[in-house]
Amino acid sequence: MIKFQNGLAAFVGALGVPAFEFLYGTGRAVTTIVVALVFFIAMDWLSGTRAAKKDMTYASKYGLDGLFRTFFILLLPAGGHLLDQVLGADGIIFGIFSFGVLYHTLQSMTANALRAGWADYFPEWIIEPVLKWVRSELEQKIQRATGRLTTTNPNQGGSEDASKVGK
Repeated sequence: MIKFQNGLAAFVGALGVPAFEFLYGTGRAVTTIVVALVFFIAMDWLSGTRAAKKDMTYASKYGLDGLFRTFFILLLPAGGHLLDQVLGADGIIFGIFSFGVLYHTLQSMTANALRAGWADYFPEWIIEPVLKWVRSELEQKIQRATGRLTTTNPNQGGSEDASKVGK
């Protein structure tokens, strides 16, 4: 007799795999790109959570909004694939959206890691060019975090200069 868990797993797979292939396409490259996106988004969440806890701006409401933002971001490459199908673009739009999302996610993850104080684990010659690469993203994150901090606790405040992060 089939156990409930086995039947549920088979049902999810029977629905999930065709849905994935419809949204993102098929092939090793597509699967690898989507897995890379999910991996680096998870790393971004991890570093962002640690950074927010470090600067005391962690808020579950902001985190819940992040779930919807992440869902939206993961649907961008799917939309690219669907446009490729309509236009006969052979993966070009999927690639543009996928690598655009991946580039932004890597910047966000790196800026969060710097905010979390993890720059101390890397040599200065690596941190300097990385800091230049993510400076704008880092400044925006610090500004948003400071805004959340002063909104939730008006007695605390202040801002952090992006040029001092990692030093």
